[in-house]
Amino acid sequence: MKEVKCECGHVNPHGTILCEACGKPTNGENSKKLLDMRYEGSARRSQTYNKTVIDHIWNFFSSVKVGIWLIVLTLIASAFGTIYPQEAYIPINADPSTYYEEQYGTLGALYYQLGFHNLYSSWWYLLLIASIGISLVICSLDRVIPLHRALKKQLVTRHESFLQRQRFFSVTENPLESDINKVEERLKKRGYRVKKEEGNLLGEKGRFSRWGPYVNHIGLIIFLIGAMLRVVPGMYIDKTMWLREGETKAIPGTNGEYFLENNQFIYEEYGKDSDEVFQKTIDRVGAVAKNYQTDVTLYKGQEGKIAGEDQKLVKQKDFPIKVNEPLKFDGYAVYQVDYRLNELSEMKLSLDDKQSGESFGTISIDLHNPKDTYELKQGYRVEILSYFPDFYFNEEGNPDTKTKTPSNPAFVFKMFTPDRQEGETSFVAIRQNVEPLGENKYKMTFAGIDTKNVTGLTVHKDSTLWILGLGGLIFMIGVIQGMYWNHRRIWVRHTAQGLFMASHTNKNWFGLKRELVKVIEGTAIVMPEDQQEKKKGGDKA
Repeated sequence: MKEVKCECGHVNPHGTILCEACGKPTNGENSKKLLDMRYEGSARRSQTYNKTVIDHIWNFFSSVKVGIWLIVLTLIASAFGTIYPQEAYIPINADPSTYYEEQYGTLGALYYQLGFHNLYSSWWYLLLIASIGISLVICSLDRVIPLHRALKKQLVTRHESFLQRQRFFSVTENPLESDINKVEERLKKRGYRVKKEEGNLLGEKGRFSRWGPYVNHIGLIIFLIGAMLRVVPGMYIDKTMWLREGETKAIPGTNGEYFLENNQFIYEEYGKDSDEVFQKTIDRVGAVAKNYQTDVTLYKGQEGKIAGEDQKLVKQKDFPIKVNEPLKFDGYAVYQVDYRLNELSEMKLSLDDKQSGESFGTISIDLHNPKDTYELKQGYRVEILSYFPDFYFNEEGNPDTKTKTPSNPAFVFKMFTPDRQEGETSFVAIRQNVEPLGENKYKMTFAGIDTKNVTGLTVHKDSTLWILGLGGLIFMIGVIQGMYWNHRRIWVRHTAQGLFMASHTNKNWFGLKRELVKVIEGTAIVMPEDQQEKKKGGDKA
């Protein structure tokens, strides 16, 4: 690719349309067509090189159309991700592989199979986001480098054909030097930076506005980086934990560093003494929660300890977590989001003789962590062969559990007694006592149940928020920079034909025209004519 040397002596890269220094068109100066001033006619890599694989990749991502299509595809995918709730927002004990089909039918099953249930962290969605970022980077580099090079090398004295083919242009015969001086002074007063060379002038202002779109791109790139960092472990956490009264658990997402104890769950409803508006609502829908909160204690574990090992917990503070009043610590925030009242916690059963009714002891089963064996007095013991927290009969007619929540517990017991050393098997559920292997001498009798309130908390941490905010701020600076300012240039040059005056702006041509009127007001310099409007008028005629 040979470089192009202009008659002014400047060497331009291959593919340059206008000389970067004097502005002379490289493809001929006799055309009357107005110049295309985008990127100052500089050579763009995507329009110059097209041989290697790198060239093809560069040219593909430098296309604005490709960038728009990538954005459209990402928006469409994002819209699909909102049709049904994401996996993070379905019930905590639900199995995604069956939940979507059970709740939403065939479309729900298809939604799960296509991976839309976990869309925003899926590899192909992140690939789309990364592709948009690559497109922004390449689009910017492909345009901003030649533009910067061209604007930096501007000369005051531009080629005659360059001036004649600007949108605003005029010729003044026999100009007065005093008029040129007036124009110079007025340009300076209006904020133009004026350069002078051999009696020729260049007035320029607002060049920084040309970088507005590229500042936008930088902001978007930073924003996309922040969005992609959310999949990095520890950068973004949004997890749910259920905590029963009296229970202490490691806070998810803290790697076993912090623990939370549920001291008490408080639930209050609007009563009959509520105002008229609330009373109507209560009459219509029943109980309405007035307040629900969890009084917790925050602990910190020992450094270097793995979650699940014995921990020596150090108390940090007590705190009442309420709706919109989260517990905050070390960048984390724990929000009150849900609750379950009177959840089954412990079931008591006694081992009895069916005929005499004599009881040989009572066992208390922790429904969340039952033991395998319960020893009773005088050689009596009970073993749990199977446990079904949320009992039901599946399609094969066998006992099964829907969830791990003990809402309908059932057990298969083996009862060992001194006179029944081989043991007797019994299936026990609420209001059910079945002897699947024949009639037994002994039975497990329901003796009571304990319940506890359970609180639903969300643990949130977002270390990417400042990156997203920075990207958004830079983007808005670029918007303001490109929207409220514009790049204006006014050239004045002495030629054999008279005084050439031409001007160009990247936008707001009407504003530039008004400025030209004020700059030449009271002088003999001819007002530059809008050649584009003149051409349109001639075409209509």
